[in-house]
Amino acid sequence: MRKIVIIGGGAVGLSLAYHLTRLGNVAVTLLERNQLTSGTSWHAAGIVGPLRATPNATRLAMYAGELFPRLEAESGMSTGYRRTGGYWLARDPARMDELHRIAALGRDFGLHPTITGPEGVAVPGLDLTGIVGAMAVEEDANVNPVDLCMAYARQAKAQGATIRENARVARLLTEGQRVRGVEMADGEVIHADQVALCAGAWSKRLADQAGVTLPLQAVEHMYVVTEPMPGMPHPFPVLRDLDRGIYVKGDAGKLVIGGFEPRAKCWDAWGTEGDRPFLEMPEDWDQFTPFMEAALALIPGLTQVGIQHFMNGPESFTVDSKMLLGETPEQDGLFVAAGMNSVGVMSSAGVGRVLADWMVDGHAPIDLWEVDVARADPLAAAAAHVEARMEEAVADVFALHWPFRQPTAGRGLRKSVLHDDWAKAGAVFGLTAGWERGLWYAQDSSERSLPYSVGAQPWYPIAVREAARMQDGTVLLDLSPFGKFDISGPEALAFLQHVATADLDVPVGRAVYTVMLNDRGGIEADVTIRRESADRFRFVSGAATRWRDGAWLRRRATGRDVKITDVTETEAVVGVMGAGSRTLLARLSADDWQDFPFSTARQVTVAGQSCTAQRVSFVGELGWELYIPVAGAPEVFRALLRAGAMPMGHYALDACRIEKGFRHMGHDLGQDISPLEAGLGFTVDWSKDFLGKAALTAQRAAGPRRRLVLFDLPGHPLVLHDEPIWEAGRVVGLTTSGARGARTGRTLALGLVEIAPGEGAEATAARTFTIEIAGRHHAAAALLRPPFDPAGERMKA
Repeated sequence: MRKIVIIGGGAVGLSLAYHLTRLGNVAVTLLERNQLTSGTSWHAAGIVGPLRATPNATRLAMYAGELFPRLEAESGMSTGYRRTGGYWLARDPARMDELHRIAALGRDFGLHPTITGPEGVAVPGLDLTGIVGAMAVEEDANVNPVDLCMAYARQAKAQGATIRENARVARLLTEGQRVRGVEMADGEVIHADQVALCAGAWSKRLADQAGVTLPLQAVEHMYVVTEPMPGMPHPFPVLRDLDRGIYVKGDAGKLVIGGFEPRAKCWDAWGTEGDRPFLEMPEDWDQFTPFMEAALALIPGLTQVGIQHFMNGPESFTVDSKMLLGETPEQDGLFVAAGMNSVGVMSSAGVGRVLADWMVDGHAPIDLWEVDVARADPLAAAAAHVEARMEEAVADVFALHWPFRQPTAGRGLRKSVLHDDWAKAGAVFGLTAGWERGLWYAQDSSERSLPYSVGAQPWYPIAVREAARMQDGTVLLDLSPFGKFDISGPEALAFLQHVATADLDVPVGRAVYTVMLNDRGGIEADVTIRRESADRFRFVSGAATRWRDGAWLRRRATGRDVKITDVTETEAVVGVMGAGSRTLLARLSADDWQDFPFSTARQVTVAGQSCTAQRVSFVGELGWELYIPVAGAPEVFRALLRAGAMPMGHYALDACRIEKGFRHMGHDLGQDISPLEAGLGFTVDWSKDFLGKAALTAQRAAGPRRRLVLFDLPGHPLVLHDEPIWEAGRVVGLTTSGARGARTGRTLALGLVEIAPGEGAEATAARTFTIEIAGRHHAAAALLRPPFDPAGERMKA
């Protein structure tokens, strides 16, 4: 029987114990340092909001509405769960775009959100001056956090869990890169096959001691409870006055008023107060007054009642305002569910279920990449960085999520060796997976600071200008953040043949685009692998998945004579792209750039510096990626600029890749999408064995039931992702990514749609689709070929 230890007796840890014991054949021990709920759960507001901004976040949240009533029946204990309905209020007209998008997603999941003007907010006693609209959600609800936790605990124990209070864990026990259990403060050792770290704000130090990255920070988080309010409707709906950062909910005839603080005050969970159970910190009216003033403006009747209680308690937030969930890349068998960003009680249901499945089955039941702990950059967990991010990370929970919005606090985490050179070239930097990267290149001060928009993007003309240079000239792309791994050893080829779908037994110097699958046939990574010698290969993946890819490779190489080395930061990578790239490089290098086939790589000397040139292109133009040791990279870059190349930003790059129909990992590709569904069947060599082949073979025999399609939207809406795709009055899929092409001017979207068994691409293209974007349906034509250079003549010239 598998032995599992859970650290933390709050809502998340108790839910995990409940769900693990339901699965059976596990011995679960939950350890709580003080009393159950005594950390954060006891003072949670208890709002249950099933509608989130993304599909999988909504799946997680919706489960609470199913579980909480069922748990009452199973345990015989009330959880206080009650549907109240709720309103998301908007004051900024741009907020309505966001609400329309979220509402469309919710309806696709069977929820009942509706968009209304202020006249549709049916709550007496509100002053709706300044409200431009709202989203009403029938399924919003409340729950009593402590009652919920006690119900979890009773049922988990009834199902076989051992729950120990006043049981303080001193450290995690590890052996190499495998967790083996925990050591208690009194010296007791508890061995375990797996450990789940669900200790909220108290998780980080235990993780740090085991070399595990958790970029979260505890802060002071506040709300007030009013005296009883006569005439208040029962139930009182949950109100979110988003643009003022506050929420209001009913509580037995009183109101609970809270907010998400800008410049949140950091709190040390391991300081002098950290051991106190049921901790209440001092009232802080300086911090809370703006929220109270916003509540008084919204509900004038509050002037007639007093404040019964001011709650100031600890809550943990992450640097990107998304939870940390899953198996850590650093330690096998160590799972995390922490950094709930003030929605831990509501999220406990879904988090407990998916994490239990993940621990028992060895993989997540759905694609949870957006909250996967493996996304976390180790540098992001540094104290200075997490504290800096709390200036805005807490407030970001309710902040308007502008398309392409960039954080301002905690910048400069990772910079390539060429950062200052890109800056001198006019870079307006943004973040991609923690790296500072030029989004566009300003020619004057007017282009350096552009406003956000929910419509046409003000930087788009700049992207067009930058991409146009590739028609006859040459541009430079910052590709240094690529994840780069050297894989070597006697079994390197056999290992890669096992994990990759393509045949990698190729000549030295050949670069192969391939995908890696899980045993269900879903895509774990899309990568380029080049053979550098008989037993040495270079594996190149995206910046965002670097840490997950490294762990994934390491785990699957266990028992093989293979060495995997992360070399991401030893080389800068510069894309040299455009019709003039061959001529320009030839001026700086004596190497042969003419007889240099596509998908090959070789050692070259550019501007006197030795580097590797790899002929591939994510923008669909003639070009090379130069992999340059960091010491020589500035010289090469400056020589390229002097020779006439111009920088091109990340936004232009994305606008070019979409008009080639190139897929993007994490959006168009993921762990529950197969290469057959994604249109990447060409990466599969069916003549060899590889991980996931059995599942993929079965899908090929039955025929895929979904297809990733490139759509053209002539109305030019702003396409992001997760917009519903409609056909004949019903939703048949969701978009996965979108952009306006920089060379064609066409607005394009990739989307995964249902298809009939045996349905070919021509039949799909003949169907009539619309895509719902921000409350409007837009005609969308399914394309058989990408609109830019569909034959690849420019790229392979």
